[in-house]
Amino acid sequence: MRDDRYRKCCAGIAFGSLLTGINEKQEVYDNMAKTNTANTYDASSITVLEGLEAVRVRPGMYIGSVSTKGLNHLIYEIMDNAVDEHLAGFCSTIHVTLEADGSATVSDDGRGIPVGMHEKGISAERLVFTTLHAGGKFDNDAYKTSGGLHGVGSSVVNALSAHMHVTVKTGGYIYEDRYERGIPTLELQDGLLPVVGKTKESGTTINFLPDDTIFDRTRFKEDEVKSRLHETAYLNPALTIIYEDKRKEEIEHIEYHEPEGIIGFIKDMNKSKEAIHDVIYYKGESEGITVEVALQYVNEFHENVLGFCNNIYNAEGGTHLTGFKTMFTNVINTYARGLNILKEKDVNFTGADVRNGMTAVVSIKHPDPRFEGQTKTKLDNQDAAKIVSKVTGEEIVRFFDRNLETLKSIIGCAEKAAKIRKTEEKAKTNLLTKQKFSFDSNGKLANCESRDASKCEIFIVEGDSAGGSAKTARNRMFQAILPIRGKILNVEKASIDKILANAEIKTMINAFGCGFSEGYGNDFDISRLRYDKIIIMADADVDGEHISTLLLTLFYRFMPELIYEGHVYIAMPPLYKVMPSKGAEEYLYDDKALEKYRKRHKGPFTLQRYKGLGEMDAEQLWETTLDPDTRLLKQVEIEDARMATEVTEMLMGTEVLPRKEFIYRHAQDAELDI
Repeated sequence: MRDDRYRKCCAGIAFGSLLTGINEKQEVYDNMAKTNTANTYDASSITVLEGLEAVRVRPGMYIGSVSTKGLNHLIYEIMDNAVDEHLAGFCSTIHVTLEADGSATVSDDGRGIPVGMHEKGISAERLVFTTLHAGGKFDNDAYKTSGGLHGVGSSVVNALSAHMHVTVKTGGYIYEDRYERGIPTLELQDGLLPVVGKTKESGTTINFLPDDTIFDRTRFKEDEVKSRLHETAYLNPALTIIYEDKRKEEIEHIEYHEPEGIIGFIKDMNKSKEAIHDVIYYKGESEGITVEVALQYVNEFHENVLGFCNNIYNAEGGTHLTGFKTMFTNVINTYARGLNILKEKDVNFTGADVRNGMTAVVSIKHPDPRFEGQTKTKLDNQDAAKIVSKVTGEEIVRFFDRNLETLKSIIGCAEKAAKIRKTEEKAKTNLLTKQKFSFDSNGKLANCESRDASKCEIFIVEGDSAGGSAKTARNRMFQAILPIRGKILNVEKASIDKILANAEIKTMINAFGCGFSEGYGNDFDISRLRYDKIIIMADADVDGEHISTLLLTLFYRFMPELIYEGHVYIAMPPLYKVMPSKGAEEYLYDDKALEKYRKRHKGPFTLQRYKGLGEMDAEQLWETTLDPDTRLLKQVEIEDARMATEVTEMLMGTEVLPRKEFIYRHAQDAELDI
């Protein structure tokens, strides 16, 4: 198995900020066979990690990464505990503060973490912060529904913090506790926390400073934090979240309170679009599962359906969305036939037809949720599909029976989508029905010999010269090269017929082999993907970043599963090559690496700067960018779908003014290549 060293990138705000590139996760996967020089494996090789040591050794297992994404996740872990208190009926206000010293403080007015003596012989609070899988989420009497399943949140944040200060107000007293890198620094009094004051209030306040020996960067990304807080406020209309950023000269203060709930969420997402009707909202409960849905159609082609379970965003959807989509499609087809809009000879509208122009939020509260994977990106409970389908079938029918004009406008959207789809099929402007191995329309794809998709990878290379070098340098067994001619179409501004008529886009669709969107002759099916890795390989300049952005926009809009399931990467070609008068040559990937090299290297050296991939010969390209054992890759991820959608529309869409405002606001963040 090939062992890549790669950097993950969090595309939480639509592939980073599109100005500064994509957030990097500086996580290097070492080839263990190379580093184990002793080549011995005996009893002494077995390591037992005590307490929270395992978290510090492998933080990625618990928070996903040590990049900005993982850093912000520390705040979310603590905040989610406070939200669970709100769901239990004991908390109405949460304060989240980014302190001037770089730490973060999360405070709530809930019951306060229990501080009494636990059967383990220490305070329950001390147990919560120093023991994995210790917490109240396993007791259904304490929390009917919660976002935390594993009881690791508080203790993981503690383990990854340089210091943490906990203040608990409960039972009329104020208690405190302190930790450094997960280790308690405050001595207990007979196994209990010391009392530091009296109060009539209740709640928990946690201040923590991320450990700079663990994280690549320790400055919280405020845009992502604010987006998550606002999203949480929409999902909990009775909750108030107060945000403050004290790191700036002028303190930023925002109060998030959304009494309209997910109705306001839909209005916010559609605020710059032409709405077809007012927001539709319904809510129902069955078998202990609460279902809440809001939806609205806009005069656009894209669908945007977001799923949440217990306030957790499920990026890859799951059974709750399957239940909603299936029942909603059935209901619309039934009404269309009842109103004689669909004739007896007509086929039903497809799911894609029905959801054309739909913006929807499906939020459920489940007492025992199951997720695929540790990151909770896909809900797996089969009962969720049944209950969401049942509630939708009852409530949406009741609504449409009373709102016939809204129903007709929605069926009109489905009719329009079906008409476009049928026109495309007749005109055959999309070449999706070509035979299986007719990979591209310009004959430039250099395919690999292997047909094992799990081992194959395809490089999308900018320009013929770089493409030629890549074809020479690659390993023909598992690496395919697809050169593209400059910048592809901006799909955010283009109509579907222009998108499917674009030669470069058709080439990629046919090469990947997994189809395109839904309802255009060859529906997207991730199981047919011919390559495990789709790697964008562009120059390290402004034009190269623009090309990468255009490609990512295409994937995000029409093949999002490629990103959600971790198949999309961005190659990291080196920026410099240093050739010292004595010693080995080195490749450096950014200016920070060059600065470090200058500090540690005392003698003279020659510096070569690469302006483009075409400047490298085949051997250099293989060594730096293609060889799985030595290359660096960024893996593209989507964490916040709402923000990703908003920023993609803003930066790649037709409206100029919001784009200018964004550029002015983030001008200081840009990395210019002048």
